[in-house]
Amino acid sequence: MSTNQSITIAVLGTGLIGAPVARNLHKQGFRVHAWNRTAAKAKALVADGILAFDSPADALRGADIIMTVLKDGPSIQEALQAAAPALNKGVIWLQLSTVGIESIETLSALAEQHGLVFYDAPVQGTRQPAELAQLIILASGPLEQRAAAQPVFDAIGKRTLWVSEQTGASSRLKLALNNWAFALTHGLAESLALAKGLGVDPALVVDVITGGPMDSGYFQAKAAAILAENYTTSFSIVNAVKDARLVVDAAAQARVQVDAAQAGLQRFERALEAGHGDKDMAASYLA
Repeated sequence: MSTNQSITIAVLGTGLIGAPVARNLHKQGFRVHAWNRTAAKAKALVADGILAFDSPADALRGADIIMTVLKDGPSIQEALQAAAPALNKGVIWLQLSTVGIESIETLSALAEQHGLVFYDAPVQGTRQPAELAQLIILASGPLEQRAAAQPVFDAIGKRTLWVSEQTGASSRLKLALNNWAFALTHGLAESLALAKGLGVDPALVVDVITGGPMDSGYFQAKAAAILAENYTTSFSIVNAVKDARLVVDAAAQARVQVDAAQAGLQRFERALEAGHGDKDMAASYLA
C-alpha cells in the first residue's frame, strides 16, 4: 500500500474546480470522500472510484484531511458547522476557495475552535488547469504540517507557492491576482466590442496582438471563445461577480483606489442581469 492510500481526504464542494480536484486526488492514490450541496454532483464521481456522501459530517467522518472548494465563505462555514460532530482535533484543513479577507479570518477562527490545522490555500486557475492538475496553489499556514499538505497540493497542481505562515496572506494575494485576471478579461472584451462597433473585424485585433509583447495564452483562449461565441464555463459570471466584489471591498478596507476594478464589477453585474450568469466570464463581451 502506498503512503497516499492510507490517507483519506474529504472534498467539500465538487463543482467546476472541486470535481476535477477530487478525481486527481483519487488518481494519485488518495482515498477520497466527496460532498456537495447539489448531491448529484458528488454522486457523479462515484464512477471514478470516489465515495459520495449525503452530508458534510458523513464525508468528514474518518478523514485525515479536509479540503473545501465551495463557492464562498458562508457556504464553507455552514458546511463545517454542520459537520462539527465529525471534526477531530489535529485534522488538516486545506481551504482552496476564494473567500476574501473577512471570511478567511472567520474560517481560521472556526478551525482554531475545533483544533484543526488550517491552511489558507486558494488556487490560481480555472476548470481546464484543474482537470489537468495544473493549478497553482497559494498556501499559507503553520510550518509543522506542510510536509503532510504538500503531497496533496502536488496531486492537484503544478506549483505550490508558500506565501506566509500568517493565515490570510494567501487570500490577500489571490484578490490581487483576480483583479489582474478581470482587467485582462474586460480589456479584451471591450477591445473586441469596440472594433466591431467601429466596423472593423474583431479578429484583426487578435491578429495584430498575436506573437507580440501583449500576447498571452489567456488572451488567445478568451479571444477565441468570444470570436466563436463559445461561452462554455471555465469561470462563471456568477463567480466573477462574487470575486470582483471581494476585490472592491478589500480595496476599500485598504484605502486603495481601484477605479478599473469598480467599473469591472459593474460590467460583470450587467452581464449577470442580462442573464449570462452561468456563462464563462468572457461573456463580459456581451455586457
